[in-house]
Amino acid sequence: MHRFAELIAPSRLGRSFRWLLASSWVTNLGDGITLAAGPLLVASQTHDPLTVAMAAFLLRLPWLLFGLYAGVVADRVNRRVIVIATGLVRIAVLLLLVVSIVTHRVDIAVVLAALFLFGVVETFGDTTTTTLLPMLVDKPDLGIANARAMTGVVVWNQLAGPPVGAALFAVGLALPFVSESVCVAAGVLLIAQVRLPEHGIRGQRARVRDDMREGWRWLWAHAAVRTLAITIFTFNVTFGAAWSVLVLYARERLGMGPLGFGLITTAMALGGLLGGACYGWLERHLHLGVIMRGGLIIETLTHLALALTRWAWLALIVFVIFGAHAFVWGTTSTSVRQRAVPAEVQGRVGSVYLTGVVGGILIGSGLGGLVASAWGVTAPFWFAFVGSAIMLALIWRSLLHIAHADAGAHTDGVDAGTRTA
Repeated sequence: MHRFAELIAPSRLGRSFRWLLASSWVTNLGDGITLAAGPLLVASQTHDPLTVAMAAFLLRLPWLLFGLYAGVVADRVNRRVIVIATGLVRIAVLLLLVVSIVTHRVDIAVVLAALFLFGVVETFGDTTTTTLLPMLVDKPDLGIANARAMTGVVVWNQLAGPPVGAALFAVGLALPFVSESVCVAAGVLLIAQVRLPEHGIRGQRARVRDDMREGWRWLWAHAAVRTLAITIFTFNVTFGAAWSVLVLYARERLGMGPLGFGLITTAMALGGLLGGACYGWLERHLHLGVIMRGGLIIETLTHLALALTRWAWLALIVFVIFGAHAFVWGTTSTSVRQRAVPAEVQGRVGSVYLTGVVGGILIGSGLGGLVASAWGVTAPFWFAFVGSAIMLALIWRSLLHIAHADAGAHTDGVDAGTRTA
C-alpha cells in the first residue's frame, strides 16, 4: 500500500499535496457523474435545440462575466476558505435541484438557473484551485504533480464518472445529483486538511479594477507568458470550431451511432491515460520546448486527419493520439505557467488563462457552426487545420522561450520581456 501511495503521490511532494490530490480526484468523480446526467436532465425537459444550446452557454457564461474578478478574489482571500465555501454552495445548489426533482417541480427554467449557478461556483472555485498546487510543490516537481492531477481528470471525470452518471439517471433522475453532492462533500473534507503557506493581502487593499490591471500588466510584460496565453486562446478557437460539430461529424461523416459517438470520448480518455503513463519519461528526456512543439504539431495534424478520413476506426486512432497530446500539453503548459508566475498574482494571471480558454471555445463554437452551415460538416476541421498551422508557424521559435518562462519570473516586466522575446 505504501509503495502504491509513493507511486501515485511521492512523499517528496508533501502531505498537503496528497490531501489536495485526493480532494481533486473525488470531486472529479462527481463532475464526471453529472457530465452525463446534466445533458440527460436537460433533454428530459426540452427537445428544443436552441434551449439545449442555451444550457451549455449558461454554464460557461459566468467565466466571461466573473472570471477576472474571481482571480482578484483568489489573490486577496485565503484560498482554502474560497475552495471550501464554493464547495458548500455547490452542495446547496445540488440539493435544491434534487428537491425540485423529487417534488416534481423541476422544469427547464429550474435546470437552466441551476446550470448558471454551477457556472458561477466553478468560476470562483476552479480559478482558486489552480493556485493551490504551486503553493505546495517545488518548481522542479510541478510537472509530475500536475500529471497526477490530470490523471484524476481522465480516470474519474472522463472514464468512470459518465457511465456511472448515466446508469444512476436511468434508475432515478435525482440519484446522480445526490451522488455528486456526496463527492463534493468528501472533497471539501479532504481540502480542509491542506495546510497552505501564508498568503493573501493584509491591510489596505487597492481597488478591484486596479488589481485586475496589475494582473494584466504582469502577463503582458512577460513575453513568454503572454505568448503562451495567446497560443492557448487561439488554439481553443480552432479546437472549439472543430469540436462544435463533432456529434454531427461522427454521424454524417463516420457513420457512427450514439454508441460509436461515446467511443470517441473513451478513445480520448484512453489516450490521456497513455499520456499520463509516459509523461514522467517525456519530461526527463525531452526539452519542454520540444514537447510543446510536438504537441501542437499533433493537434494541427489531428484536424487535417479528421477532415480527410471517412473511416471510423482510423478516426478513433486519431482521437487516442489527440487524447495523449491533450494530457501532455495541458500538463506542460500549466506547469510552465505556474513556474513563471509569482504566487501573489497566480489567481489573476490564471483567471486570464481560464477566461481565454472558455472565450476561445465559445468563439470557435460559433465560427464552427457558421462554417459547417455554409460548407458542410468537415469544413470546421479544415478551418481548424489552417488556423492552427498558421498560428504554429508564427510561434514556432517562441515555443522554446515559452518553455523557460520561469527564467524571468522574479524580474521586473521589462527585463522578463527582453529576455524571453
